[in-house]
Amino acid sequence: MNPRSIQKPIEILLVEDSPADILITREAFADAKLANTLHVVEDGVRAMEFLRREGSYASFPRPDLILLDLNLPRKNGREVLAEIKADAEFKSIPVIILTTSSADEDILQAYDLHANCYVIKPVGFDNFLKAIQSIQNFWFSVVVLPPES
Repeated sequence: MNPRSIQKPIEILLVEDSPADILITREAFADAKLANTLHVVEDGVRAMEFLRREGSYASFPRPDLILLDLNLPRKNGREVLAEIKADAEFKSIPVIILTTSSADEDILQAYDLHANCYVIKPVGFDNFLKAIQSIQNFWFSVVVLPPES
């Protein structure tokens, strides 16, 4: 078990515009045995506002992990990833790309922009649920997440 998860709830930021994927992800994290809080924003502009604690996000905590879709309105996931990894305050936050795209160019670009991993959303509720549970098992039980700097 990750020693940090015992100290405080894990703060997760989900950046996703699909209501169905948001619902499945919420259900998967609700079933987890770990203390976590899932925050959701629906576009890239709001993701950066959340991270910078601007406007209505002023009282929200810094996320320990970001789940980022690539295909977002207003500011796409590639732009958000580039901003996160270029910012000294945020670059240590692990970013998991969680998207439907299996295009080689998207995968390469995500890793070039320093994504921590790339997960292609499986088709079907059960398969999607298993993918989210695998993310949970690895990132919250095996990996030690970075402390806030």
